Amino acid sequence: MKVQLITDGSADLPKGFAEKHNIIVVPLNIHFGEEEIRTDELSVDEYYKKMRAADDLPKTSAPSPTAFYEAYKQVDPNTPILTVTLTEELSTTNQNAIIGKKMLLEEEPNRQIEVLNTRTASGGLALLLHEAIHSKRQDLRELFTYLKEKNEKVTTLFSLATVENVVKGGRLDRVRGAIAKTLNIKLLMRASEVGNIEVTEKIRGEKKALRRLVEQIGEYSSSLQNKTIALAHSNCEEKAKNVLESIREKYAPKNEFLVDMGPLIATYAGEGGIVISFFEE
Repeated sequence: MKVQLITDGSADLPKGFAEKHNIIVVPLNIHFGEEEIRTDELSVDEYYKKMRAADDLPKTSAPSPTAFYEAYKQVDPNTPILTVTLTEELSTTNQNAIIGKKMLLEEEPNRQIEVLNTRTASGGLALLLHEAIHSKRQDLRELFTYLKEKNEKVTTLFSLATVENVVKGGRLDRVRGAIAKTLNIKLLMRASEVGNIEVTEKIRGEKKALRRLVEQIGEYSSSLQNKTIALAHSNCEEKAKNVLESIREKYAPKNEFLVDMGPLIATYAGEGGIVISFFEE
């Protein structure tokens, strides 16, 4: 029995990936003042142009329960559904996906729907969807259990080229932000075991920060052979390619996803940001 995969707009997927594998993506919302835009309504270039012009950092919001209900409703009633969402520590997306599920089950109680709360976002969701696609498990519950186990091994690391957006977003006060900017301090961050974002290191100079980012991978997995790594970049493709080449030389991954960072994650990472996701040992 084939399982229908659904995810949300925080997933940074390779171009054509969702279409090729028939994945339904429920968009999140970006708010520029009073203007609300879905994450699937703007190209990457258009989004950065709007973000540069904005005085304040745009706000983000989860898809409504109704948006998930409508996504579930369009799937054939005989097809099981597995929804893979952004970590609930950062958004109500997972909660709304579950409410949408309950809404549909009230009408159609025989529907089979599972919702996986991940502890990641961006390329981490791409890795989990890739695993689901290539798994031979056809039973919904077996696939859900398998992905839940794989989810425990996802490691997501971040490198921020600028602190401007984390200051605008209130995650770093303006005084410390100004000092960091003056001293050319770059932040390295990670998704914690419970799905929060935490600063791991503060490094002076981008070259040193990116070298350290690559080194950090080895603290979780000595090799990436037979594994896939996902690298999402925020409007810095050449830099991302250089980082990926360093990863390739050091860890020899079997597969690579180099993707544009979507609006949701780019809002906080800022231009020049990089997110790396992989399965630890």
